[in-house]
Amino acid sequence: MVEPTTVPLLATRLLKSVPSSFLLMAIAMAFLPPSLLVSLLILLPISTVAQSNGNITVGDSLTAAANSSSWLSPSGEFAFGFRPHNDRDFFLLSIWFAKIPDKTIVWYANGDKPAPGGSKVALTADRGLVLTDPRGQQLWSSQTIIGTVASGVMTDAGNFVLEDREFNKAWESFNSPTDTLLPTQNLERGGVLSSRQSETNFSKGRFQLRLQQDGNLVLNTINLPTDYANAPYYASGTTSSDDTNPSSPGRELVFNESGYMFILRENDQRFPLKQGQQVESSSDFYFRATLNFDGVFTQYSHPKAPNSNRSWSSHWSQPENICVSSLVEAGIGVCGYNSICGLKEDQRPMCQCPPGYSLLDPDDRYGSCKPDFIQGCEEDRLGRPGEDLYTWVDLTNTDWPTSDYVLLTPYTEDRCRQSCLEDCMCAVAIFRLGDTCWKKKLPLSNGRVDSNLNGGKALIKIRKNNSTLPVPDPRFDQAPELKKKNQDTLILIGSVLLGGSVFVNLILILAVCLGFSFIYHNKLQKIIANASSVQLNLRCFTYKELEEATDGFKEELGKGAFGVVYKGKIQMGSSVHVAVKKLNNSFQDSEREFRTEVSVIGQTYHKNLVRLLGFCDEGQQRLLVYEFLSNGTLAGFLFGDLKPSWKRRIEIAIGIARGLLYLHEECSSPIIHCDIKPQNILLDDYYNARIADFGLAKLLMMNQSHTNTAIRGTKGYVAPDWFRNMPITAKVDVYSYGVMLLEIICCRKSVRMESDLEDQAILTDWAYDCYQEGTLDALVEYDVEALDDRKRLEKFVKVAIWCIQEDPSLRPTMRKVTQMLEEIVEVLAPPCPSPFSKPG
Repeated sequence: MVEPTTVPLLATRLLKSVPSSFLLMAIAMAFLPPSLLVSLLILLPISTVAQSNGNITVGDSLTAAANSSSWLSPSGEFAFGFRPHNDRDFFLLSIWFAKIPDKTIVWYANGDKPAPGGSKVALTADRGLVLTDPRGQQLWSSQTIIGTVASGVMTDAGNFVLEDREFNKAWESFNSPTDTLLPTQNLERGGVLSSRQSETNFSKGRFQLRLQQDGNLVLNTINLPTDYANAPYYASGTTSSDDTNPSSPGRELVFNESGYMFILRENDQRFPLKQGQQVESSSDFYFRATLNFDGVFTQYSHPKAPNSNRSWSSHWSQPENICVSSLVEAGIGVCGYNSICGLKEDQRPMCQCPPGYSLLDPDDRYGSCKPDFIQGCEEDRLGRPGEDLYTWVDLTNTDWPTSDYVLLTPYTEDRCRQSCLEDCMCAVAIFRLGDTCWKKKLPLSNGRVDSNLNGGKALIKIRKNNSTLPVPDPRFDQAPELKKKNQDTLILIGSVLLGGSVFVNLILILAVCLGFSFIYHNKLQKIIANASSVQLNLRCFTYKELEEATDGFKEELGKGAFGVVYKGKIQMGSSVHVAVKKLNNSFQDSEREFRTEVSVIGQTYHKNLVRLLGFCDEGQQRLLVYEFLSNGTLAGFLFGDLKPSWKRRIEIAIGIARGLLYLHEECSSPIIHCDIKPQNILLDDYYNARIADFGLAKLLMMNQSHTNTAIRGTKGYVAPDWFRNMPITAKVDVYSYGVMLLEIICCRKSVRMESDLEDQAILTDWAYDCYQEGTLDALVEYDVEALDDRKRLEKFVKVAIWCIQEDPSLRPTMRKVTQMLEEIVEVLAPPCPSPFSKPG
């Protein structure tokens, strides 16, 4: 029973929540004839369903799915619910502008943990809003701590509010902002806005807007993954020590209904965030103030008119030039290390790598850059005496102000260049003010273009030959000393011989000559062998070195047809993690043949191949040393619990195709891999595909190779050519790639014998059936992201079917495969891949 004292309160609350159109309709109905009133009452439920007053009751829920419903504000201007995330089949619990085309998000709950499809958000009495995944595991909650929640409301201000039975606010999104403020949403002392990592990545970014306890509004960077705050690159100065208002620090950042933003001081004076703010009418425009992912805090407006072609317009930004303002003493600025920040017309930063450098992560335009050449003291020392190793690229008004390590003044520009050229630590020299030279070392930080440098030059040192320089074999360095020692021994023996009889002397001279001839011949052979490894940029390790590097071959990374792989750490200028492959005893080739094949592998260099760093050839012990890649195999990536994003799978498939094209056609000695499968594809730090174990099949005896690659009783990665006594060509790799491409498309193994559906057990057969029947939805198990890109999905399936043709002559080359995947050439409809084995 409702208490009498609460009836007026409830009535008032209900009247407030009812749209004015409903009130007018109710008044009009009081004066209508009974017959017409009955007709209207029949239609009334239909109208009620179409309206929304923004109220949500305990127990209501939303499910994450494509085109899922949302909770609207009374005017329909704001919506609360799930928005599709940009990576994989995931969703973001968020609030957005519902009436504008781009559905701009203004608040989000789970940026660091996007919700998989099928997740649910529910309004509960004890915990408020609770977001759970399809298995019921909690991903996020509103963490309500005051009272018991009775209802929720999505307001027309864009604020989602949870209320108790007395309509007191128990929680509201305005008090838990993410990267955006809306009109009437204020930021009190201690309040923080955090940027996203990128335009499409909603994880916590590097930039913060904070109203500090001393009343100062600041923008600063943090050193992720910690919350350590660097010195501000913008500060309002509204502290108690402010000369203009010494006793009145900032109390609150206010964003009023008119779109005007200011800091309200304790004495109620206003400090405008931007002088001369001009704002349109709030009745005609939406407003928001967002801390962008690049660190610029900007106020925007957007017309409310439904037919307007305008998008969000920027009114003002802080700071005006973030490239110059965002100087960080420890860490990086707006752009990553070795990058240069420049300002675009909209006052937003643009990051670029200097000449001779490229992005460490090609997908992160604001990330760090790496030199495309080898530079270091050891590398410079190994250059030929007198050789001019470097060239220069000059940039004006460019500087990395926090990377200095030497200041030379007075100095001329020529002397500045020469000093940097002779200094192996120097990466860049800055020449300014007519006689001043700063030398800078890597990594370069806080790079920016600044017109205040008055034409100062950045002299960037770039290596002419960007190949890796050889690491000398210790035995090679000992050759001069050994030669001198041998000469001293000859002189001593000659002196003794002169004192004996002629006959004895002749005998002894002959014996000594034969002995030295034998020693010299062996030494020469070893020097030649080691020199060949030096020319290949490969290091010749001893077995003991690799045993120590792997801690006695302790940590096993994997095992395959060619041997066992162990994790290790070696010193190559610095400590480097490596993967050491201990080859099977079946490698019985002669020493010369082994080194010949290793030389072929060592001469390959491509971004989609795993790089060989060195080898060991000591007695029966033969080992190969590769770079270590942190993200494991493609098999582990594809066949895990979560399905990788469609975009990432596309990139991986194209990367593998490019690597195989290089092996087949572009390296100095063409290589047939013979064992392409997901276990032999590794992923680097940025999930770039890198082909491993290429060239090893040729090191095995033919019968051993055939035995290890055949899959008994099932169709796997092996081309039919192996079983038909046909010549083995590069087309066997094309077949294996086609099988693996289907695995990448479907995220399932090529053979699934445990499946209850017999027609789906062999992926190659089922894929062709799905293609023929037009049921690609089932093939990808209704992967929403892949089906949204149906045109490319169908193209990739057709390419895979061309690759797995039983007739090798019908299979395309890897060049043609790459061109089809990159949409350079058209992909025609493929024939049945196995016409002789398929039933007619």
